[in-house]
Amino acid sequence: MTTTNTTTPQTAPAKQDTAAPAALLYAIIGGSLLTVVSAFLAWTWTDEFPGDLTFYGSPAPIQYLSLVAALLTTAHALSALGIKGLRWLTPTGARKPLWILSLGTLAGTWFTVIAIAWVLGGFVHLEPGAYVALVGSLIPALAAYKLPDDSHKAAPAKKLPSWAEILIITGVFALGLYVITFGIDTDDKEPQLFVTYLIIVGFAAFALLKSGLLDRFSSITANNRQVTLIGTAAAAIAFPFIQQSGDTYTLIAVNILIFATVALGLNVVVGLAGLLDLGYVAFLGVGAYAAALVSGSTASAFGVHLPFWAAVIVGALASLIFGVVIGAPTLRLRGDYLAIVTLGFGEIFRIAMGNLDGDSGPDITNGPNGIPNIPHLDLFGWNFGESHTVGGIVLGAYANYYFLMLLVMALVVLVFARAGNSRIGRAWVAIREDETAAEAMGINGFKVKLIAFALGATLAGLAGTVQAHVNSTVVPENYVFAGPVPPNSAFLLAAVILGGMGTIRGPILGAALLFLIPAKLAFLQDYQLLAFGIALILLMRFRPEGLIANKRAQLEYHDDTADQAPTDPAHVVKAGA
Repeated sequence: MTTTNTTTPQTAPAKQDTAAPAALLYAIIGGSLLTVVSAFLAWTWTDEFPGDLTFYGSPAPIQYLSLVAALLTTAHALSALGIKGLRWLTPTGARKPLWILSLGTLAGTWFTVIAIAWVLGGFVHLEPGAYVALVGSLIPALAAYKLPDDSHKAAPAKKLPSWAEILIITGVFALGLYVITFGIDTDDKEPQLFVTYLIIVGFAAFALLKSGLLDRFSSITANNRQVTLIGTAAAAIAFPFIQQSGDTYTLIAVNILIFATVALGLNVVVGLAGLLDLGYVAFLGVGAYAAALVSGSTASAFGVHLPFWAAVIVGALASLIFGVVIGAPTLRLRGDYLAIVTLGFGEIFRIAMGNLDGDSGPDITNGPNGIPNIPHLDLFGWNFGESHTVGGIVLGAYANYYFLMLLVMALVVLVFARAGNSRIGRAWVAIREDETAAEAMGINGFKVKLIAFALGATLAGLAGTVQAHVNSTVVPENYVFAGPVPPNSAFLLAAVILGGMGTIRGPILGAALLFLIPAKLAFLQDYQLLAFGIALILLMRFRPEGLIANKRAQLEYHDDTADQAPTDPAHVVKAGA
């Protein structure tokens, strides 16, 4: 008696009842439109809540966020209904992005209403518009949850003419600049607005990822690399020109660029070479102190005033030397042992800078008081400490440093990209993946790691020279392992992991988020490490490769074979005797 296994051919799935999904989609549209209407109604009767939500017909900024989220949900629901002209919104299916967008609208709207009740002391302070918003945002979330999953691989995109692709890139960059500017320009006295902004933008970005639109846009930018680079540069340069409130938010942007530049340097060490460095911020301090001592500060022990280009070289070389001196005896260690040694180096640097005050040691760094009165830069007659008028627009002093940091950022990105794609970059990746196997294949592990350590230290020192002039003072408290003000070693490492190790855009995004959130949410000052710890735990659970991951990390952390499994219930395997 023989036994044979036969597999019945996959049959076409039974025709689904489209009435229920259509009814759910109409419910989503109805609830979303109700949320849109609520934005034009008063949510409270008193103006004591930040933002003044007492007006009819004139939405406040926090109401606009709910309005925009509801409109995005409506557009995706119409796309799911097959409305002509909107089908491109959901190339990989509508259910997941609809569910995410409706959740984002629900979370943002309900957070705002609950915040009103919390701040004002009860739900009695709510106007009818708030209740309409609560109901309107709840309906799409419930309806989207019941939608059947229609996820599928995206069909090949229709080839667009070059002018259309350039127009899309321009529009996306303009929209991105507006969204980023809106977040940076939110008033520090309105933390509720910034939290709602984070909720809406976070859910919207996740929905765009699940819908497949980000992949489509990535393919367009890959076909137009020069246009993408020009668009990125134009959007970055335009930021100071659209600031209406002076230098307040431009300074935040400058600090974000400094933080992101240092994070990219750490990404060489951690992301490419796989070396856990917990004292990396010390290299930033070495560059800052070296530049401060030779830039003409009245508190400098040397009384030297070098031009900026020379101060940059001094700062970068000082960090390079420290990187080699510290790395040479320690890089033979691995894992936790290396992390402990680098953590010790970071603390030794901070304590040493505090002791070089003439009492506990030589009078070099002025001890805990630091080196103040660092003069502003003066390049080619352009004083960085003064405002300038360009094209009829007055740019504040920090706009000068903003443009300088853009150049430094571009240089660091170029160095990172070239190094990562070079022979030494491939050796770093090999060391990161398996040091023993890499050495067995002839790679000098110690030499390769020392180069990574030295390069990362040099990039940090380069950023430190600019930071010293931006802050006009350097003090030891700026270079701790963990503290309320970034950058510090814990924040830098979190930025690299959050954004995505081994990538360029990842650490930049992670640094921007980790600097902007504490700057806007002052009440988190005492709970930052707790909040970031929770965020990293959630990240490791749901997206271990980081917000922006390279292909290698995605293949390592995700099994795509599940997406290829048959889902048709009629597809079964029968065994017979």
